[in-house]
Amino acid sequence: MSHRPFRSIGRFLLAACAVSFGVASLSAQTAPVAGTTAPSGPNPSRVDIFMGYSYFGAHGQVKPAGIPFSSVDEGAILSGAYYFNKYAGFEVNGMFNPNGQNDGLFAGYAGPIFRAPMQNFTLFAHGLVGGVRIGGPNSDVPATDEHEPYTWGAGLVAGGGMDYDLPWFNHRFGLRVFEADYRYTHVDYGPATTIPTGGVLGGRANLGAAELSSGILLHFGHIIPPPPITYACAVTAPTGTIYPGDVVTITGTPGAVDPKKTVTYSWTSDSGPVSGTSSVASVDTKTLAAGTYTVKGHVSEGMKPGQFADCSAQFTVTAFEPPTVGCSANPSTVNVGDPSTITAAGVSPQNRPLTYSYSATAGSISGNTSTATLSTSGVAPGTITVTCNTVDDKGQSASQQTTVTVSAPVIAAAPIVTKQLCEITFDRDKKRPTRVDNEAKACLDDIALSAQRDPQAKLAITGNSAPVPEVHHKHHEDLATKFAAERAVNTKAYLVTEKGVDASRIEVFTGSTGTNTADTTIIPTGATLDTTGLTPVDETAVKAIPRKALGEKHHHKK
Repeated sequence: MSHRPFRSIGRFLLAACAVSFGVASLSAQTAPVAGTTAPSGPNPSRVDIFMGYSYFGAHGQVKPAGIPFSSVDEGAILSGAYYFNKYAGFEVNGMFNPNGQNDGLFAGYAGPIFRAPMQNFTLFAHGLVGGVRIGGPNSDVPATDEHEPYTWGAGLVAGGGMDYDLPWFNHRFGLRVFEADYRYTHVDYGPATTIPTGGVLGGRANLGAAELSSGILLHFGHIIPPPPITYACAVTAPTGTIYPGDVVTITGTPGAVDPKKTVTYSWTSDSGPVSGTSSVASVDTKTLAAGTYTVKGHVSEGMKPGQFADCSAQFTVTAFEPPTVGCSANPSTVNVGDPSTITAAGVSPQNRPLTYSYSATAGSISGNTSTATLSTSGVAPGTITVTCNTVDDKGQSASQQTTVTVSAPVIAAAPIVTKQLCEITFDRDKKRPTRVDNEAKACLDDIALSAQRDPQAKLAITGNSAPVPEVHHKHHEDLATKFAAERAVNTKAYLVTEKGVDASRIEVFTGSTGTNTADTTIIPTGATLDTTGLTPVDETAVKAIPRKALGEKHHHKK
């Protein structure tokens, strides 16, 4: 066996593999510690399948004949590796090199594999054990084609290589740039026997070989599982206080969902039915009592842990606040029969529509808006209580009261008037024009009788005088005033001295009728004398003249 064209190349690649393994080990030793950022890149695969070309560079002999093996230039390799974590796994390896120059082999190995994932490439190393079914080499007689039959032997593999991740199909494919392995094989072909052609068959071989491979790599699964799905829920409407009848909207926000998978949503609530089959749900609160309710959401893209998540959100339903109402009357005091306007000022905290009604303890009230009219026709004087009522569309109500005072009509008192009594004339006695004569006594007696019937009444006596001719006195105007005053005073004197009327009940005046008379007026209690045109008489200046007959003389003491 003299043809080994790849033997030197094989040894070189084997050395390169050892260097690569050293780099991988160094990378593993210098992996980032906790608290630092690990190298970024694709998630390492869980399973790698390698298919490629294999060159088997044999180096060994069958002894005792000393027949060497030849390299196998054409071959195939298939391996599968399952990784327990990011760095270590288990590999199964199969090698097929059936058409060597004077030999061939089929091999299967299994053992641990180690790798160091980088940004775009991965270094790996492995150590495997297994069985090898190897045939040849030919006998040492050139003219014959006798060779060792295919026989099972034991084998060891140690080596490594470098893979390059291809970016296509989500890093599903890779390229094994090279794999360089040292393979050791031990096989026993049986006792050495000389064959008729002169050659020797049988014996044992300890074969060392450098195997070089390259090909396509398939990645399946991931060491680091995808992040679990997350789900967050929040009440997105309404944004303020929630009252019965409002529709509550709950929005769920999923995270780490695989866009390639179908995601399903479901909702439940302790408030009753929830509407929604997507990430948005709604709850109608029109039948809910005041309180706090919880809505739960569920999102799923599978049944495995991490492929589904739950969330919850709470909302509080606040009971409607009842309305308030103010009640007022204008005017608040009326006469019987007069109306009063009633005003109800209703307010709903939630601006609910309001309706109004009224009631009164007396009278009648009409109106169903914010104002009404109270009628007091036929109502007895007193206080009427009016109630203003308001109710919203939820049946919540409020009431307030006001009062209207009904006053009795003011009846004007009949005026107490003075009464004109008889009139006394002074025209008969020309010489004593102010004297109360006997003819006046009848009138004065009636006046005295009237005063007696009403002891509280007062009397007014008004003296008058006709103009006095100048022949009588040059100061005729003063004389007329004097005559009028004396007539009033003399009349009073008669009633006081002869009829016993209390002087304090009698007032005296002078008038302007232009006649020689004295008028008498009785003034009942409560009445007021109209003194228009009258002048009070100063009784200290005007003295009464005693009533004597004509010719009667006065005797004066000396």
